[in-house]
Amino acid sequence: MAPSSPGHVVTRLRPARPEEGELVAGWRTDPQTEYETWGDPPPGMAHHESIPEPHGLAELLVTDGHDQPIGTVGWHQVLHGPNVASIALDIGIAIRPEFRGKGHGARAQRMVTEYLFRTFPVHRVQASTDATNLAEQKALERAGFVREGILRGAQWRLGAWHDLISYARLRDDA
Repeated sequence: MAPSSPGHVVTRLRPARPEEGELVAGWRTDPQTEYETWGDPPPGMAHHESIPEPHGLAELLVTDGHDQPIGTVGWHQVLHGPNVASIALDIGIAIRPEFRGKGHGARAQRMVTEYLFRTFPVHRVQASTDATNLAEQKALERAGFVREGILRGAQWRLGAWHDLISYARLRDDA
């Protein structure tokens, strides 16, 4: 995907190459913040037959101007109703700590959202982040997302339920 605007730190998105698979897998087993550390599920919820498995995750690498992988951005589908018109895409991002605070996250989320609107016939791209993750809230807003509300106790992480802040961009948002 195209780089960010001139005069800024360059951010690109691309598929991972086969030789980068081990690097990305290592990132998943080496969380860098509390927001990337999950822990065990709550008692009685480790596996339940009536809860369907989530749809598969699609993912791209986030790279800098030298094509160095600096993180990942991915998406999966969610349903907000029984028909295909109610499908939305939910995005998530993980930027390595040494590359945070430089604008890569906001640019990558804007770029992937524009890519998803060009590629898929969805009306809504959404994201959520922990209520205490102020940096990601600001990045989503810089990427054009609108804060919608609080999802109370929506995420189990590190032995406790956490509130999330929900955000979305609609196809017809400016």
